[in-house]
Amino acid sequence: MSQNKTQKNLLFIITDQQRYDALTIAGNFIIKTPNLDRLAKSGAYFKNAYTPVAVCGPARASILTGTTINTNGVTTNDKTYYYNTEPVMTMKTFDEILSEKGYHTFYFGKWHVLTNHAKVYKNNKKYAKNGKYIFDHGGQNYLYQDYLDSVFPKRNLERGELLDYFSNRPYVPDPIDVNFGLTYKDLKNKKPESQPNYHGKSSIPTEHTITAFYAKKTIDAIEKIKDKPFSITTSFHFPHAPMIPSEPYHSMYNPNKMIVPKSINDQMENSPYKNANNREKLTQFADKEKIKYMIANYYGLISEIDFWVGKILDKLEETNLTENTLIIFTSDHGEMLGAHGMREKNVFYEESSHVPLLISMPSEIPGNTKVDGYVSNVDLFATIIDYLKVGNYKSDGQSLRDLIENKETNHGKYVVTEWDYRGPTAPNYMIVKDGWKMMIPYTEDSKVLDALYNLKDDPFEMNNLLGKNPNKNRYADIVADLKNDLLLWLQKNNSKHYQGVLKRKLI
Repeated sequence: MSQNKTQKNLLFIITDQQRYDALTIAGNFIIKTPNLDRLAKSGAYFKNAYTPVAVCGPARASILTGTTINTNGVTTNDKTYYYNTEPVMTMKTFDEILSEKGYHTFYFGKWHVLTNHAKVYKNNKKYAKNGKYIFDHGGQNYLYQDYLDSVFPKRNLERGELLDYFSNRPYVPDPIDVNFGLTYKDLKNKKPESQPNYHGKSSIPTEHTITAFYAKKTIDAIEKIKDKPFSITTSFHFPHAPMIPSEPYHSMYNPNKMIVPKSINDQMENSPYKNANNREKLTQFADKEKIKYMIANYYGLISEIDFWVGKILDKLEETNLTENTLIIFTSDHGEMLGAHGMREKNVFYEESSHVPLLISMPSEIPGNTKVDGYVSNVDLFATIIDYLKVGNYKSDGQSLRDLIENKETNHGKYVVTEWDYRGPTAPNYMIVKDGWKMMIPYTEDSKVLDALYNLKDDPFEMNNLLGKNPNKNRYADIVADLKNDLLLWLQKNNSKHYQGVLKRKLI
């Protein structure tokens, strides 16, 4: 059946761990992202988009279902794949709804949510050679390994090389790498470290990287399904660790020219995150020289993604599908990248919680649209349902159409991000409004420091105006306003933590 020319398609591109400012259009003049800038200029660029939760599984569950973690129950990465201890993520994903409406759905790359929601995907290969289902933990990587074995077989290590356990191929470590200066013989009986410890140059040819692999699958799928309504998700693993780009991307950015985060040596004496992400032990991420290598590799991985996003956009144009395809580009959360001497995510600082968001569909969204309002990726479900005109479905989020069309709306006045994993050791809610950010726990008696930052005057969040600040009473009106909006948000979403937040005395 030939596709109805008025029917809209969906291309959903999501990276893993890409922070909001890792785009040229966001004002970063070191990184090169011409194709993402091209996508932004063809539609809407959201300046203030935030993750619902700054960790992979919960963020992705919220994106796919349009629900908060209070609603869907996916509060940790452990509650993904085959988790069945309690009912979680029981509502339909946008792709399950689209499949019911006759859409052909495909998903390429990292999954990291409940496996039972993947039945709707029509990928040609659903199992790796070792029998691993691609929507099982590590399944998509096993499928890539099968491909890699055929085009770039495993080989012995050469002098100066170590083994990248993610790709099972050699790499040359950079100075920030956990094993820099060691040999393979030194590591023979050492247990592999977790992915964030590895940094360097991959031996994999650039045309055979995991980014290229899933981008090519996306391009092939567009060609095969171009005459039918489709929803295609491309979920890139990078720039998540291990940060080991291939050439030319490893050499694209000179470490000596990378800009060190202004907060890298923040002493955090009045911060709720002084002990977060093992920062006091992992001191290499507060090393002003070593962190430059991490930044250079991170930017290289993003520029590689940018290259392939360009190829995907070219395929849409070649098949005359650009006009009526809703294209969304975002990330599940950010990366600290040395800010406050930290790596990874899990915290409410801008580098971790503030994400890129670009939305394009030339038939309905004017080019060069800039949205300043505060939005959450929990809004993407409702936005997809709205623009694809497939009916009315319940969501904790709200369609972004009114903000895109600059209509009068209360949406965008503030945004809330959650964190329900660390219990008594970190803030649980973040609310951002009018350039102010407040972070608080959700119990009345928690000893976690409350935090308030003026992002206009203190964009690097180094001066907490609450907590141990003897002059915090000056901010009573701002705190009251932010708390009131947070309570309204909790009430709207039937949060079990409403009473805890209500009773907490902030000043």
